[in-house]
Amino acid sequence: MAHVQGKYADFEGLREQAVTLRRRGYSLRQIRDELQVHNKEILQRLVEGEPPPEWTKRPRAKDDLRERARELRRQGWTYNQIQAELGCSKSSVSLWVRDLPHPEPRCTPEEQRARMNAGLARLHASRDQERAATKQAAAAAIGELSDRELFIAGVALYWAEGSKDKSYRRTEVLQFINSDPNVIKLFLRWLELLEVTRDRLTLRVSIHVTADVEAAENFWAEIVGVDVSALSKATLKKHNPRTVRKNTSDAYHGCLAIYVRQSADLYRRMEGAWYGIVGGAVRRPG
Repeated sequence: MAHVQGKYADFEGLREQAVTLRRRGYSLRQIRDELQVHNKEILQRLVEGEPPPEWTKRPRAKDDLRERARELRRQGWTYNQIQAELGCSKSSVSLWVRDLPHPEPRCTPEEQRARMNAGLARLHASRDQERAATKQAAAAAIGELSDRELFIAGVALYWAEGSKDKSYRRTEVLQFINSDPNVIKLFLRWLELLEVTRDRLTLRVSIHVTADVEAAENFWAEIVGVDVSALSKATLKKHNPRTVRKNTSDAYHGCLAIYVRQSADLYRRMEGAWYGIVGGAVRRPG
């Protein structure tokens, strides 16, 4: 320090100059450069007691937000309400108003639950709209299928859901069963592409014995576009009485089984096409 003071022997003279510059609105950096005083401690002592100019003060843009947040809190607003009103983070709100007493609840617990349920309903409705929009956009992007695309889609569908030949059980015949009406419609359209006429089909409803069999048969007959009399006798499935079934609503219609007579050659073509699909996908670059 003695060396530093020796370097700035005329301290009072320097201080007088520094004070003059400070009062003119100079910042510490400007005074440092003007007087060539690079020691921070000496520089601070030169302007001691002199307030910095307004333009050098760090702006405190959040002061107004803080005061507004405190005002709203005193009025009984919640953190979430203040955050939404001021557009700031919830952590900032908490920091600004945590010393203030909690507001008295403005509604009864029943009203709070009703508001919460209404908010959840709006949230669920918004999510449902987003889901529907995504599905609609994806459906529109598909467009009309070519015969080749329909053939490939039908082969993949059958291999996933249809009955398949086993080395221990030779059953080279097209047999398909499903509970989804759209899947059934696609499968029937695929059969049309393969020039399979309706007179070669055996249609049978498979359903739990406790369900409304007549209603299910009417449902599937309408889906397929045939008279109920064209359906074979339904297959009734029994279940363990201790099992709690969930598919007991009016939307339950069982499954529709479709058997294609004289279809051994079609089955072999379908199986060969499936392995061609797999091989084509595996050989695809990348």
